[in-house]
Amino acid sequence: MTDPNERALLSRIADALERLAPAAAPPAAALEDGDAFVWHADGRRLEAIDKVNQVDLDLLQGIDRQRDRLLENTRRFARGLPTNNALLWGARGTGKSSIVKAVHATVNAEIGGLLALVEIHREDIPTLPFLLSLLRRSDRPCILFCDDLSFDGEDAAYKSLKAVLEGGIEGRPANVVFYATSNRRHLIPRHMIENERSTAINPSESVEEKVSLSDRFGLWLGFHACDQETYFAIIEGYAGRYDLDVDRDELRAQAKEWAVTRGSRSGRVAWQFIQDLAGRLGKQLT
Repeated sequence: MTDPNERALLSRIADALERLAPAAAPPAAALEDGDAFVWHADGRRLEAIDKVNQVDLDLLQGIDRQRDRLLENTRRFARGLPTNNALLWGARGTGKSSIVKAVHATVNAEIGGLLALVEIHREDIPTLPFLLSLLRRSDRPCILFCDDLSFDGEDAAYKSLKAVLEGGIEGRPANVVFYATSNRRHLIPRHMIENERSTAINPSESVEEKVSLSDRFGLWLGFHACDQETYFAIIEGYAGRYDLDVDRDELRAQAKEWAVTRGSRSGRVAWQFIQDLAGRLGKQLT
């Protein structure tokens, strides 16, 4: 082909097709490439996370019992001892996901980075068996973490999750423990359970199938809305850590007003107030 116009036209077409083509996925990470990972179900690959969004364990106030039990469970797991899957359930913003990440960082610091944290998104639960087969090939202990786990409507993914956690032929790999957070204790909304009870031939058996998913978690940790003194303790802990120089009475007054405008008191509300306060003071939260 010698016509310059035709060559230019074909070149533009090729460039346009390249722009339309999906970008090549980055290479999958190996479990030795970091301490924390996110599972991408579409590409069947792990992505290493350089910096985990977390707070120090000692900044989490009002959840001492939950902290101690999850910390001990995780330490046993890191030592290769028998360990339970954990379900952290309760009110929003009370530190459920924060405590998982903080416990992982604490135990990892104690054992020299041996423990991996792998996050799987709720919508990717159907690919969990594939992910577990991948993790099973390694000797590295892994906390498999799912934030905000719940099931709605006709979603049948909970059945595969039940088999993976306990009861399947292979079962959970010895180097994996499953930690999940949820606003629901039984992961299934009440209306689904009630519908099953009203329409099933044997209502009790149908309901048992729905609620038995939570039974796969040997460790249940409940999180509840904090009282005002705990809320103030969280605020003052953050203010001290980040050197936010505000009079204690004034700090409490501002924090109380902030909670009233949000309609709740929780660790999340406290952190949002601290971000606002640091911004007004011109301070970095580092």
